Amino acid sequence: MTFKEFLTIAFSPVNTVLSVLLILSVIYWLFTIVTGLDIDVGIDADFDADINSPDGHVHVSDDASAWIHFLKFLNFDIVPITYFLTLSLLLTWLGSLYAEVFFSFEVWISALLVIPIFIISILLTKLILKPLNPFFREINHKGEVSYDFLGRQGRMKSTIHGDKIGILEVFIGSDPMTLMVKSKDGEIIEHGTTVYVVDEAVGRKYYYVAKEIKF
Repeated sequence: MTFKEFLTIAFSPVNTVLSVLLILSVIYWLFTIVTGLDIDVGIDADFDADINSPDGHVHVSDDASAWIHFLKFLNFDIVPITYFLTLSLLLTWLGSLYAEVFFSFEVWISALLVIPIFIISILLTKLILKPLNPFFREINHKGEVSYDFLGRQGRMKSTIHGDKIGILEVFIGSDPMTLMVKSKDGEIIEHGTTVYVVDEAVGRKYYYVAKEIKF
C-alpha cells in the first residue's frame, strides 16, 4: 500500500471522522507531554458518578444506574478515561481501516461495521489495560500519589442536600481537583459555598462535607 492509498482509505467517507478524532487525540497527548497540563471538562451539575475526578476515574455511588455499573465493568473506576478512550479509538480506527483494505465493502456496510468494531475495541482495550490496573490504582491521571482530602477546604460547584451527590472543587497547591460529595448532616449546601471535607465513604466513592468542622 502506497502512502497515497493509505491517505485515501484513512480519509474515506467512513474513516474520516475516526481519523480526525485520532489526530486530535495525538495532539492532546503531545500537548500534555510538552506542557505537563491536562485538559479537564468541569460540569456544574449533580451526578451519581464522578468522571472528572482527581484520579481521572469513574467513582460509583451506592445507587448507581446500570450504565454506571457498565462503566465500572470496563474498569473506569481504575483506568483513567483518557487512556481508555484513546486506545479504543486507535483500535477502532485500525479495525475500520483494515476492513476497507481487505474487504472493500459498500460505504453503508463499512459505516455500519464501525459499531461492532468499536464494541470489540472497547472489550479489547479492557483486556489490554488489565495488567496495568495495579499501577493505575496507585496513581491519579497526572501520575501523582493520591491525596488525603480530609480536612481540606473547598468550594461547592453544585447544590446538595439529603442524599444528593454534588461536586466540590478543592486546590492542592495551584492544582484544582473535583470530588463527589454529600452533605454530612443532610443540610442544604448551596452552590458556591465554602465547605470542609469531614469524612469519606467506604472505598472513597464520595466524601462528606460540612460548612464547618465540629469537634
